[in-house]
Amino acid sequence: MSSSASSLGPAATPATPSADLHNLYRDNHVWLVALLRRRLPDASQAQDLAHDTFERIMRADLAQVLKAPRAYLTTVARNVLLNHVRHERIVHAYQESLQSLPEPLAPSPEEQLVAVQALEQACAVLDGLPARTRLIFLMSQLEGMTSPAIAEELKLSVNVVKKAVAQGIKHCYFAMLG
Repeated sequence: MSSSASSLGPAATPATPSADLHNLYRDNHVWLVALLRRRLPDASQAQDLAHDTFERIMRADLAQVLKAPRAYLTTVARNVLLNHVRHERIVHAYQESLQSLPEPLAPSPEEQLVAVQALEQACAVLDGLPARTRLIFLMSQLEGMTSPAIAEELKLSVNVVKKAVAQGIKHCYFAMLG
């Protein structure tokens, strides 16, 4: 019996993709929630992220998912969890920065939501850069450090730093174009 057939349970192989998806959900939802529950402090968060995982699976090539369903679900769930953790960190950091503002200057809840969404988009774009390039780019753009100062701090050549900054700018430019 193939791994995809065994993961679908004792029922006969379904005739439609919606039946495949239904069986995948039925056979793996409880397992996936338990997997996420071990990494999250709240059972409702695990339920929400399991739901998000299956939403992503619905947009995936189901034939690929069914070849190794639990491996595929684990990978997708890990990515969903990482996005969730990134979101939580961004929101927490933003809320901490807002606490230092006087009440009249604090943005409205709507403005806060827009700001968090923009920060998440920026983080997602920057995550597309190699770690060292991202670090150099952020040192240059956020901290205002010069290429020689970055090179000295990171023990790199100025040329390597300049190339990394250029790569970061190029990456962000193309991300803005879509």
